This record gives sequence, structure tokens and C-alpha cells, in this order.
Amino acid sequence: MARLGPSCQRAGEGAGSRHHSFVEKWVMDLGLKGKRALVMGGSKGLGRSIADAIAAEGAIVTVSGREQASLDKVAAELKALGAQAAYGVQADVSSGAEMDKLADAAVAAMGGVDILVLNHGGPPVCTASQMKEEDLVKWFQNIVLSPIRITNRLMPAMRAQKWGRVIVVGSTGMQHPIPTLALSNTLRASIWGWLKTLAAEVAADGVTMNVLAPGSILTDRITTNTAIRAKQTGVSEDEILAQTAKEIPAGRIGMPAEYGPMGAFLAGETGAYITASMIRVDGGRVRSML
Repeated sequence: MARLGPSCQRAGEGAGSRHHSFVEKWVMDLGLKGKRALVMGGSKGLGRSIADAIAAEGAIVTVSGREQASLDKVAAELKALGAQAAYGVQADVSSGAEMDKLADAAVAAMGGVDILVLNHGGPPVCTASQMKEEDLVKWFQNIVLSPIRITNRLMPAMRAQKWGRVIVVGSTGMQHPIPTLALSNTLRASIWGWLKTLAAEVAADGVTMNVLAPGSILTDRITTNTAIRAKQTGVSEDEILAQTAKEIPAGRIGMPAEYGPMGAFLAGETGAYITASMIRVDGGRVRSML
């Protein structure tokens, strides 16, 4: 496999090329042709990078998000990348009822769902002592309840056909808590516990469940959090990004196109014996041996 170059762009600069650059670098056959994938939050960022990688393998892809116009544009781009078909379905992860509608719409569009990518926006920056009960309740819906609800709706069909993949777009904070992301650390630990438990129940039916945990990947969330830190500390955004890069053994912040191919690997036949695992794409930042 070819290694992507180390160039690092700020979010919003050459975003289209970031999404598609891996296609010219990677040549794989993961057994995804004709497989039906639902990628939540697939219109941008990490969700989009997985959608791109799966589409390039010839899958059928449905992406969800909040803006239909953006989803329609992404669907057209996924078809251009190689997807057999692509659809965009508007859905709000903060509503359980909308998760039911999303599942039903994806099944209606594709004839079923073989691969489910659970992804959502992350909660705001805060320390553990700053957490508020109302924020915990709000984000529990997004991070825990909605992913479990849509999985429960789609899992029976996966088990019945003896093949399925569930991938959670997680965070390295699930293993090594990030001081300024206490809400994320707290709630993602719940989804990790759920996944570890359910994965053992469905493994014999050919269904795998894994967390794909990004480290510092240059998405809108990274740039937004960097801007917040810059305002709080008086340090420039470029200095903060440079300091972050120094803390990563790889010496740089990752790009979205370096994240998605691992999602496609886990989604394909190549991931058949990988389950109940957390795979980190973090440039070596987490040093834990567990």
C-alpha cells in the first residue's frame, strides 16, 4: 500500500482534493462491490472519508446529514468515485424517531443495509468540572441512544443474512481521556461498553462491530476547537496546531483521506475476523499498550 504524503492543509483549503486524494494512491479489492452501506454524518469530515473509501470499492452508499442539498451533492460525488448507487437522506441524530425514519429510508433506497457507520457531531469543549447535567442529557441522545436505536433496528436483518458490519466513529479519548473533551470522554465510554457487549452476541452470525478511533485529524471539529483554545489562551491557531503536531510521534496532524481507508478495510471481507476492537488512526499519539 502506498503511503499518503505528509502535506497538511487547513480545513476549507482544498477540501475536495482531500476527500478524493486517496483514490489515486490506494488500489484494493475488499469485497465491497454491491454491499449496501449507510454512513451517518457522511456529508463531511470523518464520515465522508469513510463514505469515499467504501464508494471507491463499488458499494452502494447512503449518507445522512442535516442539509439535503449538501447530501445530494455528496451522493453525486460518491457515484463519480465508483459507487454503484448513492443516496442522501436528511436526518437529525438528536431525534430517536428520525433514526427510525433514516433506517427505513436506507432500506427502501438500497434494499437493505449491510454496513452501518455510526457517526455524529462531537459535544462542545469542557473540562469534567464544567460539565452540566443538561448537556449530558442532550448529548447522551446523540452519542449513545440514537446509535443504539438505529443499530437495533438494522441488526436483525444483518444477523439473519449472516453478514454485517457496524463501525463506530469514535475517539482516542475512549481509551486515553482528553482533558478538554470531558463530555465526549464520558459518553463515548458508554457506547464502547455497549459495543463490546453486543459484538460478542452477534459475532457467530457473521456480524462484526468495531470502533475506528481518530486522533488529531484535520476536520472542521479540529479547527473549531483550535479556534476556541486560541481565544481562551491568546495563542495563535497556527501555534496550537504546531504544538499538537509535536505531540504526535508521526510529527504531523492526519488528513481525513488517511482515516477512511481503514473504515473500508473493516467494512470489507478483510475485516471478517476483527470484532469488538478499537482501531486507532492517530499517528502513534496514544501510547497505551492495552
